[in-house]
Amino acid sequence: MFEGSTVALVTPFKNGEIDWVTLEKLIEFHISSGTDCLLACGTTGESATLTHEEHKTLIKFMVEKVRKRIKVLAGTGSNSTREALELTEYAREVGADGSLLITPYYNKPTQKGLYLHFETIAQKVDIPIVLYNVPSRTGVNLAAETVKDLSEIPNIVAVKEASGDLEQITKIISYQNIAVLSGDDSLTFPIMALGGKGVISVVGNVVPGKLKQMVKSALEGEWDTAREIHYQLYPLFKILFIETNPIPVKTALHLMGMLDLEFRLPLCSMKEDNRKKLIKVLAELRVISSEQ
Repeated sequence: MFEGSTVALVTPFKNGEIDWVTLEKLIEFHISSGTDCLLACGTTGESATLTHEEHKTLIKFMVEKVRKRIKVLAGTGSNSTREALELTEYAREVGADGSLLITPYYNKPTQKGLYLHFETIAQKVDIPIVLYNVPSRTGVNLAAETVKDLSEIPNIVAVKEASGDLEQITKIISYQNIAVLSGDDSLTFPIMALGGKGVISVVGNVVPGKLKQMVKSALEGEWDTAREIHYQLYPLFKILFIETNPIPVKTALHLMGMLDLEFRLPLCSMKEDNRKKLIKVLAELRVISSEQ
C-alpha cells in the first residue's frame, strides 16, 4: 500500500506558530513534483515540539489540503501507548491514509513490550500502520523477528527501517510478508536493491522530483538509472545530516526561498561552517542558483 517516495514534510514556523500558508505551498510543491505520499508530524516535522492540539490540527490540515490527490501518512507515535492510540484514532477519523508509529522512546521496552504496544493500537484502530524503527533516536531496536510477528496483524503493512543495519533489513525483506521502506536516504538504493519498496525521505523535501525518479527507476528495475541518481544525490544525502535533522533541511529550504528559517527550541540554527558546506553542495547540484 505504501511504496515509492514518501517525504517526511518539514513544519514551517513563523513568529513561533505553524505557518499554515507556507505549509500549503509546500504541499502543492510536492504534489506537482510527483511525490507519492506526505508524512505529517514526523521527526523531520519537529513533532516533538508540537502541542497535542497542533499535532492533530496539522494532520487534519494536510489531509484536507491534499484532497486524496496523493497519500497522507500521519505520525502518531509516542512512548505512551495510550497517547499513541489517541493520536492514531484521530488520524483515522480525519481521513489519513495510514499511521506511522515509532517505537516507544526513552522507556526502552522489551521486544514483548514492543509487540504488545503495536498490537494494541493495530487491533483497536482500523487504519494501515507503518512501523518505524530508528534506534539512534529511541534507544531501542525493533528486532527482525518482532517485525515478522507483527506482520501477521492484517493492518500492519510496512516498516520504516532506519537502523542502518543491512543484515537486519535483509532478514526482514527475506520474510516476504511486509513492505520495507528505507528510513535513511543514503541507504535507499541498497535497500531497494534488496527488495525494499521505497523510502520515507528527508532529502525529498529539497529534490522531490529527483528522489521520485530514483525510486521509480528502482521499482521498475532500471538499476543503472537509479544508481546514477543515487550517486548524484549522495553528497546531499550526507550533508543534510551534518547536524541534527531537520536543521540542515530547513536551512536548505530557506536558501531555496521556500520558508522562513525558524525552529523551535531546543533545535537552533546551523553552525556557520556547516552552513557554508551545505550551500556548496546545494550550489553544485544547482538546487540554488549560486553559492550564497
